Amino acid sequence: MNPLSATFAAAVAARNALYDRKMFNIHKLSRPVVSIGNLSVGGTGKTPFAITLGELFKARGIAFDILSRGYGRSSKVIAVVDPNGSAEQFGDEPLLMARKLQVPVIVGADRYQAGLLAESKFPDAQLHLLDDAFQHRRLHRDFDIVMLPAADIEDTLLPVGRLREPLSSLHRADVVVTEPETRVPSEAADVWRVRRELDIYSISPRFFPRNTTKAVAFCGIARPRQFFSALRETGVQVTETVAFPDHHRYVRADIDRLLRIKARAGAEVFVTTEKDNVRLKALSVPLQPLQIAPLRLVLEDPKNTLDHILAVLEQRSGLHITPSA
Repeated sequence: MNPLSATFAAAVAARNALYDRKMFNIHKLSRPVVSIGNLSVGGTGKTPFAITLGELFKARGIAFDILSRGYGRSSKVIAVVDPNGSAEQFGDEPLLMARKLQVPVIVGADRYQAGLLAESKFPDAQLHLLDDAFQHRRLHRDFDIVMLPAADIEDTLLPVGRLREPLSSLHRADVVVTEPETRVPSEAADVWRVRRELDIYSISPRFFPRNTTKAVAFCGIARPRQFFSALRETGVQVTETVAFPDHHRYVRADIDRLLRIKARAGAEVFVTTEKDNVRLKALSVPLQPLQIAPLRLVLEDPKNTLDHILAVLEQRSGLHITPSA
């Protein structure tokens, strides 16, 4: 192991040991907590999976809220996300979840305080979904889900690689979520398989008749090549790609650059992600026609997945979770 990664590993191990020995305080909310996290820095599908899981809860009639750090927002104040607000106010991922799920989303670096606010303002919610929080151990969780893309299994620890924790930390997770063909380390107690679907036809299918429309694909996400490859695999004729930094805040100069690239490539349409569309706001107008490509994570067995989560939550919390009236 690289000396820098070894130093990082020692610090992570020491911190986890202090939590395991209860030498650091762990705060518990009144309602059960389902955490969705990962081992690496960004780009593992946490937000799409939170949306998938949230849709399952909604279909079952179970009220919930979402607690999120709100990465990239300009304010540090704990706040309830306004779906009509901006990514600068609330962060792109919390804003996207609030818009798609239409449930309360509360942002704050201190997820315990965010949870207290949620429980005071939204008494009908029966549980909390905790976004990007496998390392946020100061908040007790009743069910831990870890997203594990295949790339993480071959990666190494920060600052050399992208891993925030070693694969051995998977023993803390109740479930590891990964793609169908991924070989999961033995530390994982249970494995759920998901299929990624990039739905380029959900908004404007007329832009892609018989794969003849040339497109410029752009995004500001953690793993842009994965997005570009998925577009091509779906059948989009991508003539140019533009990758911005993760959570990039778009300015007019970016739009002008994209328009120049489109003209040079002779392309007819732009394609980007849902998260980028949230950050674009009014700047998306000059980019029309602009196609949004939603990423969906489809569980192999959604009914049994939800049944299992609810059974474990009831066992560990002592609370009976039932559909709302």
